[in-house]
Amino acid sequence: MAITIKEYSSAGKILRQKDLRQALYDAGEVLMKKVLVNLHGNEHKSRRSVESKILQPNFFRWYEKEVFSKTLQETIYPYLKEGKADLVDLAYRILLNLTADFSGVDRPKKTAEETGRLLNLLRTFGKAATLGQAKGDKKEIVKEIEDALDEFDRDFYKPSKKRRLKIIKNIDDGLTAKDDLPKDILTELLKNQDNLKLEDEFLMKETAFFLLAGAFTSIHTLTHSMHELFERFKSNPREEVTDNPLFLQKCIHESMRLHPSSPTAMRRPTCPFHLDNGEEMNEKDTIIVDLMSANRDESIFGNDAESHNPNRDLPKGVPPYGLSFGKGMHACIGLNLAAGALPKENSDSETHQYGIITLTAKKLIEFGASPDPDNPGIVDTSTIRNNWSSYPILFKN
Repeated sequence: MAITIKEYSSAGKILRQKDLRQALYDAGEVLMKKVLVNLHGNEHKSRRSVESKILQPNFFRWYEKEVFSKTLQETIYPYLKEGKADLVDLAYRILLNLTADFSGVDRPKKTAEETGRLLNLLRTFGKAATLGQAKGDKKEIVKEIEDALDEFDRDFYKPSKKRRLKIIKNIDDGLTAKDDLPKDILTELLKNQDNLKLEDEFLMKETAFFLLAGAFTSIHTLTHSMHELFERFKSNPREEVTDNPLFLQKCIHESMRLHPSSPTAMRRPTCPFHLDNGEEMNEKDTIIVDLMSANRDESIFGNDAESHNPNRDLPKGVPPYGLSFGKGMHACIGLNLAAGALPKENSDSETHQYGIITLTAKKLIEFGASPDPDNPGIVDTSTIRNNWSSYPILFKN
């Protein structure tokens, strides 16, 4: 039996329920089996506690200020010279650098060919996350993912692991300073192998998963956000966001509410479970949380819940992006990285942590990005997620 939850308050309660396990990625176990997002109970708690040591607010602030701004400029520059880009492809390239850094995937050559290979792998890994919602031949997709994992294991994971193990040994032997140890997920997992006891296959897949998770959702979030901003600019000046980055962040959060990276979440009971209406669910049943509907619940977000309104009033305790980042044990571990900190009345625009989506959108707008009138965007019809597969833009500055 399957039941769908559409109301915001009920959806949030389901996502926080500890007796319900993750079920959205069951079809994609070729990659997703035993990765963080699919774990439950103590195993999930211990893995997340290790990985969250990296994904702390101070890391996000450091990365935004010291690393991301430089990487962003370097990645966009070649497209500025051409005066155009496909926003989806550009987003992949911008976010690949970010996710490779914190996942622990080395790119020693830093060549266009190496970047292209990793991008292709990233796109293929994305098919594992959406396999349950795919429309094509799923056996063919699984084979494609398996081949991509073999290539990733051989050419990226194993060399990255080898380098980190050598540094860890040198530190233990007193030959290297602790500051030389990379700050990334793979390093933390290797340091904690005595407790985690992860088989190498799953250590590799966890690294691939973080490479995917950091980029895949943010890529589509950025494209949706830019589309909403382009629509807004038809009746509002661009300066309202370029001159006020805190307001731009509100626009981004509103787009995140309207366009959750996955339109649904899924859970299965780990024991007999009763819904609010008294109906009993068991281990074979599925609870589908309709995030798209929950995030447009008029009782929470008002009569204009279907529209993009960054100035909407929200009930206390409701974040501006709704349930797009989840709740409970499976709340997105990279929330602050993507969305930044929620602004307060006294937030300083100079020191505020905006999140990478807002920072990227601001830079694109400053460079005069606008939709290419001769090449409209194309929606990806291969899944039910309603993402853009292509979104050509022009640069005017």
